[in-house]
Amino acid sequence: MKWPLNQNLLFALTSSSLSRQNTLSKFHTIAYYCIQQLRNCKDFISATLVHSNVLKCGFLNDTFTTNHLINCYVRLQEIKDAHHVFDEMPEPNVVSWTSLMAGYVDVGQPEMALCLFGKMPGSSVMPNDFTFATVINACSILADVKVGRRIHAQVEILGFRSNLFVCSSLVDMYGKCNDVDEARRVFDLMGSRNVVSWTSMITAYAQNARGHDALQIFREFSGLMLDHPNHFMLASVINACASLGRLVSGKVTHGAVIRCGHESNDVVASALVDMYAKCGSVSYSEKVFTRILNPSVISYTSMIVGAAKYGLGKLSLNLFKEMIDRRIKPNDVTFVGVLHSCSHSGLIDEGLEYLKSMYVKHGIMPDAKHYTCVVDMLGRTGRLDEAYQLAKSIQVESDEGALLWGTLLSASRLHGRVDIAVEASKWLIESNQQVAGAYVTLSNAYALAGEWDNAHSLRAQMKRTGIYKEPGCSWVEVKDSTYVFYAGDVASCPQGGEVVSLLRELEERMKERGYVGGSMGLVFVDVEQEAKEEIVGLHSERLALAFGLIKIPKGVTIRVMKNLRMCRDCHEAFKHISDIVGRDFVVRDVNRFHHFRNGSCTCRDFW
Repeated sequence: MKWPLNQNLLFALTSSSLSRQNTLSKFHTIAYYCIQQLRNCKDFISATLVHSNVLKCGFLNDTFTTNHLINCYVRLQEIKDAHHVFDEMPEPNVVSWTSLMAGYVDVGQPEMALCLFGKMPGSSVMPNDFTFATVINACSILADVKVGRRIHAQVEILGFRSNLFVCSSLVDMYGKCNDVDEARRVFDLMGSRNVVSWTSMITAYAQNARGHDALQIFREFSGLMLDHPNHFMLASVINACASLGRLVSGKVTHGAVIRCGHESNDVVASALVDMYAKCGSVSYSEKVFTRILNPSVISYTSMIVGAAKYGLGKLSLNLFKEMIDRRIKPNDVTFVGVLHSCSHSGLIDEGLEYLKSMYVKHGIMPDAKHYTCVVDMLGRTGRLDEAYQLAKSIQVESDEGALLWGTLLSASRLHGRVDIAVEASKWLIESNQQVAGAYVTLSNAYALAGEWDNAHSLRAQMKRTGIYKEPGCSWVEVKDSTYVFYAGDVASCPQGGEVVSLLRELEERMKERGYVGGSMGLVFVDVEQEAKEEIVGLHSERLALAFGLIKIPKGVTIRVMKNLRMCRDCHEAFKHISDIVGRDFVVRDVNRFHHFRNGSCTCRDFW
């Protein structure tokens, strides 16, 4: 009797087990089908239909399936629906939290991602490396170093300090928050690094005006031969070369671009166009640009701005017309290049028409940087009253106003309008912007107008308050080395004796041609004519040029970079010298490029 009973019991147990297995199998099959549908959703309607099926099948309590539903809405940028699903989850896990945070970052709401992260400690869920990388990225976007430091502290506490993914994000965040030294500390403490972490460090230096350090890090990376550089790294290195005016280094990096197969990448190609233009080789910019199969707005803008800086206004405007004909929508930076080209080429009427067309034809509202170009445009041609009225009518923040009023101040000094120079200087000084430059420019404006008492008073005030203007500095690249020169500083000048001797010889030959040194441009208060000529003769760009003439072989263009505006005396001297020695010089000052050849300059004395 027992045997049949045991047999029946065994049959019942087996049947029950098989039934549960079949039920589970059916559950997983349907869940898998729903997940596949969520992965394949291309639009919001499809997502809501699958959401409805998930709801009917009772899968909303299944965390794995629900996470896929959140990810589907996040991918489609339907962040409100993603958040609604998250709120209905009984037990969201770390993937749920991180997916929603990433979704908010993707739709341009990084502050919401940080808000979610702040609520996370109230749950039993601990953040993982992806969570930290996501919220650190949110801090990068917001440039919120204060919150970034707090998250960094949690990274240390929870043991993620050696995580490659998290540390690369920290390097990027500190770089974007302008704390490049902290970025370097994190980078140096990393146990292992990949191409992303190296790229983050190079980009941090490049974006914070430390191009030399960016190039040094790139050399270290290349020396280790760990991996091939990606296009992001190469673009950052090219940008560093552009900011430094390092043409040789830029060409070497261009070679790396070709070897790594990134020449067709739009970001890299645009960076190359910009770099060659900023290094005074606009012909190379054109060559790179013409090889881009489908140039984007970024590529066109780089070429337009580059040509504008070189004084090639017609080329800039033709490129802009070509861009519009190809139905490529310009952005606000494109119009800065267009207006800049009109300003530096004396195309006033065209420039004003382009300003009007920005909103009417292209839906772009002009802002302070566009109006600054127009003020510059009007000021260069002596229409100071119009420029002044325009500047007064624009509401600007202090940093934007510094460029606007600084432009007006330079134009008013150039045309001897002391009344406007006083107003522009007053705005800059009261706003604590470009204070030293404002004092010096106004002092020179007073001196040019013969108001020596006011000029003396300003100089005395500068001394009392300890205000000093940035010294004139120029540099020239010879092979793979950069040589820096400071105005009047012969002692630290390489081959100083030969440089000064050559400058004196050239000065005599220029005077034979009718050149009168020290008669234009910068004014030196209380300096006799002979001493004034000596000071002007030792401006940093002249020292750099003389050194270049000594060190750079004939037939090679000498390229000089300068941190300030080139003065009229040096500009006139460079024209004469180019004719005397029969060589081409390119000078990049703070405003534009000057290409000197056979006694003339591409700016046509208009800058």
